[in-house]
Amino acid sequence: MGSQLNPCLAFNGNARQAIEFYQDVLGGQLDMGTYAAYGHPEVPRPEEIMHATLRTPDGYTLMAWDVREEMPHTPGNNVAVFLGGDDARLRGYFERLSVGGTVTLPLEKQSWGDEAGSLIDRFGITWMVNITKQPA
Repeated sequence: MGSQLNPCLAFNGNARQAIEFYQDVLGGQLDMGTYAAYGHPEVPRPEEIMHATLRTPDGYTLMAWDVREEMPHTPGNNVAVFLGGDDARLRGYFERLSVGGTVTLPLEKQSWGDEAGSLIDRFGITWMVNITKQPA
C-alpha cells in the first residue's frame, strides 16, 4: 500500500456530525470508532470519536477525531481541505459544503482560467475548490 498523506480534522465533540455530513456530500465508506470502542472508557467523553476515516468513490480520504478534553482545540484558518480537478461534480460539492457555512470566495472563473472558490463550512473547516478549465 505504501505511504499516504491525508487530512485529519480535529473537532471538539462534533466529529461524528461533521464526518457524516462530509459522507453525505462526498459519498463513500465511513469507518469510525469511539474512545470507548478503542479501549479508552476512562476518558471524560468516551462516546466521542477517537478515529474516523471516510474513503470516497472519487479516491479522497478524509479523517476526523474529537480532541480529548485536556488538549486545546483552536479552530483556525491555517489549514484548508483542497478539492481540485476537472469534474463538474466539484461544483455540487462546493454548493452542499457551503450550506450553513460562509462562502469566502464565490466559485467562479478566476484570472488563471479555472473556476475556484473557498468556503468555511458549518463546522468551521475551510474548503478550497478548483475546477480546471476544460480545453477548447
